[in-house]
Amino acid sequence: MRNFSRYFCIILFITSVNAVFSQTGKFEIKEGHFMLNEKPFNIYSGEMHYPRVPSQYWKHRLQMMKAMGLNTVTTYVFWNYHEEKPGKWNFSGEKDLRKFIKTAQEVGLYVIIRPGPYVCAEWEFGGYPWWLQKNRNLEIRRDNPAFLEECEKYIGELAKQIVPLQIDRGGPVIMVQAENEFGSYVAQRKDISLEEHRKYSHKIKEMLVKKGISVPLFTSDGSSLFKGGAIEGALPTANGESDIDVLKKSVNEYNGGLGPYMVAEYYPGWLDHWAEPFVKVSTEDVVRQTELYLKNNISFNYYMIHGGTNFGFTSGANYDKDHDIQPDITSYDYDAPISESGWATPKYKALRAVFQKLNPKNLPDIPQPTKVITLPEIKFLKTGNLFDIIENSKPIVNNAPLTFEDLNIGHGYVLYRKKMDEDHKGSLDIDGLRDYANVYINGIWKGEVNRVTKKYSLDIDIKKGDKLDILVESMGRINYGANIIYNLKGIISPVKINGTEILGNWQMFPLPFDKFPRHPYESKTIAVHSPVVQEAEFNLIEPGDTFLDVRKLGKGIVFINGRNLGRYWSKVGPQQTLYIPGVWLKKGKNTIQIFEQIFEGNRSINSIDHPILDQLVK
Repeated sequence: MRNFSRYFCIILFITSVNAVFSQTGKFEIKEGHFMLNEKPFNIYSGEMHYPRVPSQYWKHRLQMMKAMGLNTVTTYVFWNYHEEKPGKWNFSGEKDLRKFIKTAQEVGLYVIIRPGPYVCAEWEFGGYPWWLQKNRNLEIRRDNPAFLEECEKYIGELAKQIVPLQIDRGGPVIMVQAENEFGSYVAQRKDISLEEHRKYSHKIKEMLVKKGISVPLFTSDGSSLFKGGAIEGALPTANGESDIDVLKKSVNEYNGGLGPYMVAEYYPGWLDHWAEPFVKVSTEDVVRQTELYLKNNISFNYYMIHGGTNFGFTSGANYDKDHDIQPDITSYDYDAPISESGWATPKYKALRAVFQKLNPKNLPDIPQPTKVITLPEIKFLKTGNLFDIIENSKPIVNNAPLTFEDLNIGHGYVLYRKKMDEDHKGSLDIDGLRDYANVYINGIWKGEVNRVTKKYSLDIDIKKGDKLDILVESMGRINYGANIIYNLKGIISPVKINGTEILGNWQMFPLPFDKFPRHPYESKTIAVHSPVVQEAEFNLIEPGDTFLDVRKLGKGIVFINGRNLGRYWSKVGPQQTLYIPGVWLKKGKNTIQIFEQIFEGNRSINSIDHPILDQLVK
């Protein structure tokens, strides 16, 4: 029996690895099996999110998956990535989902789409557009007319991209997920009835079908959470389940006593937060679990096979009782088999060896990695105080601080300014801080307040006529759990000194950093811990991937040739480098711009040839 099982597994593997894409095909769930063109098929998938990888590198990363022995790529679709403003949709350029799917087909991979509308994914707001919160009648992830109306718009736009690329129309898309990890949300939102939860999730499924999704649908939850997450007519799959018996029992209970059995998220690595250790999963454990799945004919998806990068302000955050917020680092390396920069790790090579044993033919050669370069010291000859930009801007004035959302800003920073009407000495309390701020009196830094460490107070001594500045940064909206519905940013409750609310003529200066602000760079003196902008040019003979070394900096963001690489926070770690894709560099002149929130005099930067992602600073 054991030999037959292995033989059956080999046949499935050969069929899947060497599958030839026909003009049209058929993928279905039948008699407890995945069936591809009427033959049993096991899904061996890796997850990769196209927004986290430059489009020029999509093919390389997909070829890496194929060379490891996989037959499918899975991707989330991030609603807020494509609806840039209310009603303004973008599926072009870097956001060309159809191109990504077609590239996978060209490489010889099938595609699984996970469109949410909620995706989690350590992504800003779990994929939701931030402005949904501006509608007071709307509540996300609920049977709520205002929310469902927005969901239907999104699913309609999504369907235009993926319906023509389903397998029954000649494309590689074989499955689509309905909602995402809804069972865990149901378990946390006990204030809502199970009946109402199910009404909502089934309506999402109905929207997908109505808009033309004809391939099998599935749900994805922990095996103990199927009660809240399963949807009639969608295959339940179990996230993170390592016990084969538990997997089969859970699926059978909610799928009429039949398979197929799939782990839609098997974790060969894990996510990482600022101010916490970088998490690693051993190669031995990943190989052992993979072999167990293969032996038992279990379909699975590595989450992640290749993580990539949370460029710009795309990283999300978690929340628990010990941390008011746990913001995710910029790198989404995930300790995955394919590294952030596309390298084959020891974990990748060990897994490739496992798949090679099942395949009598040699797997494709591992693609060569992108060339790596280093940048010598770059000196910032242009340095200016951010307050100079503010002085030339027109503020928004209100009796009390307004949220980012009220100011119509989704990401970045807001400077809150108040000219004091009387003397105050004591505790400045900003309990409604979301998420991090530096405090200044007359331009002189007095300290930080920080939601990550639950530090919401600061002792100050301020006189009548003094200028109080609070520069607030959003560090990403919560992407998982019941607290996802509480995601306003900025200052969301009264600012107090010694318990008294400070009201009257608050000035607010939005700083979205959707592009780097223009600056005269004429500041003569810059005090320590001032917020500064810096700019420099450097020349390259030949571009290549590299890793910007930010260990001499404090906290901020970096732009290269107009692209936001993401956030650094070297004062806490664990990430101490920022990945620069070589395709974002140019032969000849290049420009680097930095917004440093806690300037300490450093006026130069360089890069190294490897990432540093696990250097935590206590």
